[in-house]
Amino acid sequence: MTRTRLFASLLAAGAVSVMTFAAPASAVPLTYYAALTGAAEVPANASPGIGSATVTFDDDADTLRVRVTFSDLLAGVTAAHIHCCTAFPLAGTIGVATTTPTFTGFPSGVTAGEYDHTFDLTLASSFNAPFVTANGGNLESAGDALGAGLAAGKAYLNIHTSLFPGGEIRGFLVPEPASLALFGFALAGLAATRRRWPS
Repeated sequence: MTRTRLFASLLAAGAVSVMTFAAPASAVPLTYYAALTGAAEVPANASPGIGSATVTFDDDADTLRVRVTFSDLLAGVTAAHIHCCTAFPLAGTIGVATTTPTFTGFPSGVTAGEYDHTFDLTLASSFNAPFVTANGGNLESAGDALGAGLAAGKAYLNIHTSLFPGGEIRGFLVPEPASLALFGFALAGLAATRRRWPS
């Protein structure tokens, strides 16, 4: 394969990775965002509730920071967590990956609130036990599976309420623009390398 073709192949692979939310090889913290709505639930509901979630996955520090704001729910919160990993990106339902029955310290019985907590992914209490079992049976493999699910757009944050036990508002977690920029830097690096290669 010529270097020109090699570069083209790498560039195409990088573009596909960006479109499918694949994580870059470097272990920098990646941040994901979700808009939470009733319309995103399965089945969809007519809740006026809204919310936003920001999740930062740090593979080096083995942490998962979860920040959520929500309002206008029709009933009090009973649980909130991250589900992973659906069969297809941005679609479907799947079991809970993070701690159950709800995030540590998440507001309960309220229709609006805020949340900010950092989970230690080296602790079993940060995961749902069946998720660990289904993903290699140890915390390291479970953390890797969660990171891969986030990167692939196969994880969503769900807020459950007494009126909607299956979930009143949810949203799939996708890379924030700053995280997407990492992919751009990687592709720019490839381009710079290409300029130094002879044809």
